[in-house]
Amino acid sequence: MDLDTVRTFVAAADAGQFQEAAAELAVTQQAVSKRIAALERKLGVQLFTRTPRGAELTIDGQAFLPHARELLRVAERAVASVRTGTRALRVDIIASRGAASGLMRGFHRAHPEIELDVVMLFDIETAVAAIRSGTIDASFRAVGVPGRPLPEDIESVRVLDEPLQLLTGPAHALAGARSVTLAQLAGHRIWMPGIVPGTEWAAYYDDLVAAFGLTIEATGPNFGSDALLDTIADTPALATFMGGHTRLVWPADHGLRRIPVTGPMPVYPHSLLWHRDNPHPALATLRAHLATTAAGRDTDGIWAPPWASPH
Repeated sequence: MDLDTVRTFVAAADAGQFQEAAAELAVTQQAVSKRIAALERKLGVQLFTRTPRGAELTIDGQAFLPHARELLRVAERAVASVRTGTRALRVDIIASRGAASGLMRGFHRAHPEIELDVVMLFDIETAVAAIRSGTIDASFRAVGVPGRPLPEDIESVRVLDEPLQLLTGPAHALAGARSVTLAQLAGHRIWMPGIVPGTEWAAYYDDLVAAFGLTIEATGPNFGSDALLDTIADTPALATFMGGHTRLVWPADHGLRRIPVTGPMPVYPHSLLWHRDNPHPALATLRAHLATTAAGRDTDGIWAPPWASPH
């Protein structure tokens, strides 16, 4: 149904005259008559009766009027939902317990007036496609994997270098260490069943293994973080990596240890991705906020894959 004809009908019903409706809509009286006639043909009923005093609604016109008003209200809400500056900023954070979630919580605390719509997409190809289609406004990813350059219309900036920590059970050989070097981890079994081939985090750990001769096992089904923590707590031969900003809770009797890794410190490089033509004003606010939190980042003594964008 043509909303212009519906809007003209409501204006004519409120004014009681086609001439006044035409003036309100800034069209000719002939245009009003044509629109009303088109709507009557669409509905198969007569909506107005011409009288010496103007135009009066028929019984069908009276029945249609409240629905016509609702149609216009729904249309306005639909437009407002995507109007720049009024719809929520949609951001992909990959996982609810990860570093990106913490960054967005910090942004929300700093800018509670900005409405957010947080989503979790799995792989970078899906995220980039969603950014290009306008389904989301931004995504947190590790970018620069060789052979998978970002499209030219996608911008990125590195916003957080998240230190890796070693997570062990209480009986692990390194459980009592205050810190461990990457060299000390050679020969220890690091179990990470959540690594999925083809993802950016798989590329990260592949490079970490190659650079420092580590042993990372991704065997077995991935039952989630709780099952992983249970296994690490009960198996002295296994340890795992976790991000220093990852928020996990485990039972007190697990006795798990989070141990900083040094010499050099491996960091996971989080970047923000967005479309260069995205006009959402809150996106600029988010970028400015992240630039402030990333300011003064120390790059000495850290390791990240050579493909990780430093900008």
